[in-house]
Amino acid sequence: MNSSEVNVEKRAAGRSLLHNWLEERATELLDSSDSRSHINRHGHRGILTLDMTSKTQDETTVKATFTAPKGPGIRQKGLRAELLEKSLIKMISEQIHAELNPEPPAPELNSVTRADFTAGGFKPVRPAPSKECDYRSDQAITYWSENHQKIQGVTAVRTTQSPFKKNASFSTPISERLDDPMDFTL
Repeated sequence: MNSSEVNVEKRAAGRSLLHNWLEERATELLDSSDSRSHINRHGHRGILTLDMTSKTQDETTVKATFTAPKGPGIRQKGLRAELLEKSLIKMISEQIHAELNPEPPAPELNSVTRADFTAGGFKPVRPAPSKECDYRSDQAITYWSENHQKIQGVTAVRTTQSPFKKNASFSTPISERLDDPMDFTL
């Protein structure tokens, strides 16, 4: 593969940046040895060092230049003074924390029933029934039973006590209905 074929392949793969021609020329010979995808994944070998078996250093220039300051190497205070200082710092910080962050007051655990509906002096008394009712046999009083005459599509009502009971007057033959009074006369 000669240099003109390499240049054609490079132009097809991607163009270089405007001021990046110096680096492109420096790596032109290295680009021809491997495929473009391999170079993009692993980079060029042999640009930074000629020793291919060497490993990168773990220490950066920042780590090498700027190290943490070291103390004098000997104790400046006695052990008892250090323990006293630590205990005073701990005690004062707990006091300041207690002053700045007081514990919240205990919440009042009242339900709505206890707070609003339990009033003192109230004696519940059931009122006496106004008339005798038998829940097993009497018709229940509902909105529809009170307003059955306003409902559209309901067959003729024979008694007001039970307006929604079964009524087959629309399908009964006329010969069987002769002795019954007419629906509209009720």
